[in-house]
Amino acid sequence: MSRNVQILTNGIIRENPLLTLNIGLCSALGITTSIFNGLGMGMGMTFVLVMSELVISLFRKHIPSAIRLPVFIIVIAAFTTIVQLVLQAYVTALYDALGVFLPLIVVNCIIMGRVEAFASKNSPGHSVLDAIGMGIGYTLVLLCISLIRELFGGGTLMAGTPLKLEVIPEAYRIGVLNSAPGGFIVFGLLGAIMQAARQSASRKSGGSTKEAE
Repeated sequence: MSRNVQILTNGIIRENPLLTLNIGLCSALGITTSIFNGLGMGMGMTFVLVMSELVISLFRKHIPSAIRLPVFIIVIAAFTTIVQLVLQAYVTALYDALGVFLPLIVVNCIIMGRVEAFASKNSPGHSVLDAIGMGIGYTLVLLCISLIRELFGGGTLMAGTPLKLEVIPEAYRIGVLNSAPGGFIVFGLLGAIMQAARQSASRKSGGSTKEAE
């Protein structure tokens, strides 16, 4: 596997920020009551992550180590503000739905972690690939959580958009999935599935190695 492909896929599977690294969980559990919210937050986070890693990687050799964290926060805050203003101007429903979790992108552990651990030490090209992979991994998990919570908790699909569909009658909905504990339950189930898949892959890899020997 080439280094570029490895970097791109790292955040999707091996180091998925939510299911593997368990960081950035506040937004993942707070806004995933609908697919619309999950997709919007995922796209916003991915934009901020890509642009922040790119800018910090470009200027990494010119940022004094003593002030690197304030500089990182300023860069991230600038792109977060862009996302906020765009959503407020053109997608007001999403802006209102995301609420306080939108400005909190500035201090999201995923972005701070990647700019510190990766972008500040690698080339712009590799940093962009890393950011895209992390963003895709984050967004996919948000969509999975949102789909389960919206479908079984709210009985709808694409709530908050003109495409809204009523799928499950109210009497058969699992109301707890719309609450905070429901978010933890769904996240826990997805985390368990991810860990089981990783352990299964590890056992197969170990078995293949022994057979080769």
